[in-house]
Amino acid sequence: MVSRPVAPLDFGEVELESFLEQHAPMPRPASTNADDPCFWLYSSGSTGRPKGTVHSHANPYWTCELYAKAILRLNESDICFSAAKLFFAYGLGNGLTFPMSVGACVLLMPERPTPEATFKRWTGAVAGLKPTVFFGAPTGFAGMLASPSLPSREQVALRLVSSAGEALPAELGERFKAHFGVDIIDGIGSTEMLHIYISNRPDRVRYGTTGWAVPGYRIELRGDDGGPVADGEPGDLYVHGPSAAMMYWGNRAKTRETFQGGWTKSGDKYVHNADGSYTYGGRSDDMLKVSGIYISPFEVEATLVQHPAVLEAAVVGVADAEGLIKTKAFVVLKNGEQATDAQLKAFVKDKLAPYKYPRQIEFVAELPKTATGKIQRFKLRELEKTRS
Repeated sequence: MVSRPVAPLDFGEVELESFLEQHAPMPRPASTNADDPCFWLYSSGSTGRPKGTVHSHANPYWTCELYAKAILRLNESDICFSAAKLFFAYGLGNGLTFPMSVGACVLLMPERPTPEATFKRWTGAVAGLKPTVFFGAPTGFAGMLASPSLPSREQVALRLVSSAGEALPAELGERFKAHFGVDIIDGIGSTEMLHIYISNRPDRVRYGTTGWAVPGYRIELRGDDGGPVADGEPGDLYVHGPSAAMMYWGNRAKTRETFQGGWTKSGDKYVHNADGSYTYGGRSDDMLKVSGIYISPFEVEATLVQHPAVLEAAVVGVADAEGLIKTKAFVVLKNGEQATDAQLKAFVKDKLAPYKYPRQIEFVAELPKTATGKIQRFKLRELEKTRS
């Protein structure tokens, strides 16, 4: 029976099950080469409507060679477990192509990766296997560390933990390492590049940064004029590497904007540090200019979550009575914890330059997120517009 579409179809869209019913299986495999289109992946929609990203047959090979083997050093004795599902770029590598490329085992989980469900896999309560490698995201790690059922170091067999999706606050990585004795290897990837292209290393971790360019990829930070920016200055992140997608399906304008002469525009703001590492500043369309000075929402959010009562935070820009942009923080408190507007403002002022503190704070039960756990700040901005 054909299932119903989850939403009305736009012009040019088709319903998958109906499409497949109209076509019989091919009698033999198609003759393909490395540069032929292989599969479509849809972006998670952290900044708007998901886009169909077309990847070639060779792209999974490059992510396995350059990241799974060279950086993570996965091997056939590993048992991999990913919170992200297979239909996301991060999860596709973690739970399918990476373990297949080295002959490792993989644990798959059909339900949502809640802390409790994740811990059951970590401790071997399901299938009797304890994963040695876990792939997660900052939102999930925050929930785990706040959970009363957090297992002890002795209950798990983790040797390697990876994080992507959003930048990992240093405080989360440090707390995780203190509890389990294992570093979280933070990195940045994208649907457009198929997997991670800047990353910390198992033997070289600098919390608060996304790490160093993965060998095989080139990174450029460009200013508003398209030229390079100096170390310590925020710039738009461009990446050049062999796993880049071919195009966005049916979206020529966005393809031209993103894929530029071998370079892929990530849509992220970054700073290049003196040691060669990169520090995340936020999505390019999330950056705030307050009193003529750029403010990184991520920097303020990462400071707020250091408060013992705060579980999560998201910062956006809102216009005041004079039409000037000011920062507003949406804050989720940990269960049973309390904090006031004034306490959190003072906390941020004590740790950052005074002009960076959020002028408004709203306490909420949860933040809008994609299925991969990325905060959808554009929905918070839209919410503010409806209130004005």
